[in-house]
Amino acid sequence: MSKQGDRKIILGIAGLGTVGAGVVKIVERHVGLLADRAGCAIEIRAVSARDRSRDRGIDVSGYDWYDNPVDLASPESGVNVVVELIGGSDGPALALAREALGRGIGFVTANKALIATHGKELAALAEEKGAALKFEAAVAGGIPIIKALREGLAGNAIASVRGILNGTCNYILTRMEREGLAFDDVLKDAQQLGYAEADPTFDIDGIDTAHKTAILASLAFGTEPDIENLPTEGIRTIAPVDIEYAKELGYRIKLLGVAQHTDEGIETRVHPAMVPTRAAIANVMDATNAVVVEGDAVGQTVYEGAGAGEGPTASAVLADILDVARGVGGPSLGIPADRLKASAPVPVEKHRGTYYIRLRVGDRPGVMADITKILAEENVSIESMLQRGRADDGGVYIVLTTHETVEASVAATLDRFTQLDCVLETPTMLRIEA
Repeated sequence: MSKQGDRKIILGIAGLGTVGAGVVKIVERHVGLLADRAGCAIEIRAVSARDRSRDRGIDVSGYDWYDNPVDLASPESGVNVVVELIGGSDGPALALAREALGRGIGFVTANKALIATHGKELAALAEEKGAALKFEAAVAGGIPIIKALREGLAGNAIASVRGILNGTCNYILTRMEREGLAFDDVLKDAQQLGYAEADPTFDIDGIDTAHKTAILASLAFGTEPDIENLPTEGIRTIAPVDIEYAKELGYRIKLLGVAQHTDEGIETRVHPAMVPTRAAIANVMDATNAVVVEGDAVGQTVYEGAGAGEGPTASAVLADILDVARGVGGPSLGIPADRLKASAPVPVEKHRGTYYIRLRVGDRPGVMADITKILAEENVSIESMLQRGRADDGGVYIVLTTHETVEASVAATLDRFTQLDCVLETPTMLRIEA
C-alpha cells in the first residue's frame, strides 16, 4: 500500500471568481484535513484568470500563473487535476476540458452548461483516456445530488427527479409571496442585493435550471444530456394574483426542473408549477435548492441545501477532488458513454397532468357559458372554479383547476379563450405538480 507521501494531487484552477477563490481558501485552510481524507497531499500549483491584478481576497502570488487556461493541462504545468470554474458551454472551458481529459488528467468542473451540452463527448473521452470527469458542483451547489444519483441510488430504477434548482428564482418567488410584491420590484431588489445578475436572463427564463435538469435526467435515466429538446419556461409572467390564488387553493408556486419516466418515454421540462403546500419541496424558501427523487426500491428521497455561493459550491468541488484522489471511479454519467441512449424527447403537448388557468374577463352575461362550452368541446374537465369581484376596469378574474388531461387540449382551450371578445388579457396557465 502506498504511503501518503508517495503521491500528490497537484491542482490547476481555471477561473478565480467567487467559487474559484472559495476553493483556494478551503485548500489552504484545511491542508491537513484534506490530506487525511484523501490519503495524499493536495496542493495548488497553478491558476488562470482573465485579470491578474484583481483583488480576490486571496493571495495567488505563490502559484504559477497562466494567461491561457488551456496551458494548465500542459506537461510543463505539472498539474494532474484541473479545476474548471470559467463557465460557458464552449470557448476556453471546452478547450480546457478536451485538452485535460485527452491527456488523461483529472477534470473537475462546476460548469453545468458544459456538461449539459457536451457531456457525452467528454464522458467518452474520459473513459477512453482513463481520466476522471467530475461535476458535482454543476447542479444544486452544495447538495450532493450527482453522487446520490450516480452512486447512492444506483440500485434503483428512477421514476422521477424534480427540483428547485435556481436560488435566484426561488428567492424572487418567496419574496413575492411573503410581501405581496410584483415580479419586477423583487427582481430589481434582488439585483441590488447580489442575488440576481445585472442580466438575469439565464436565471429567470429557466435556462440555468434547464442545464441542470438535462444533467439530472441523463444520470437518472441513462440518456444523453439533451438541452436542445428541453421545453423551458421562466417566471417573468408570474403575478402576485397568481400567488394569492395558489395560496387559496392550497398550493405554492415554484420554478421546477422535472425529469420523469412516462408511458410516452422520458419527459423533461422546466416551468413554474403549483405545488401542494403539504409537499416538502413547496416549503423550500428563499435561495435554497431542493431535489426530490423517486426510486422503485427506496421510495422518495429529498435533498435540500444551499444551491449556490462561494462556500457551498466550493465544498462540492472539493468533494470531487477528494474522489479523484481516492480513485473513486465509474462512468461519469452513471453508465458507459457508448450505452447512453438518445433521449427521444416527449413533446410537451403529450404531457398529462392537471392545470391552473386564470382568465380576466368582462363582467357581462354569457361569459361563463362561452367558457364552459369551449372546455367541454376540448375535453377539459373542471375540478374547481373561483370568481372574484369586479376590478376597476370592469373585469373580473375567473380561476379554474382541471382534472387530469393532455396538454394539447389545454393549449387548444387557451387559444380559443384568447379569441373570445370577453377575455381582456392573455390567459395564464400553470401546471400542477402533485
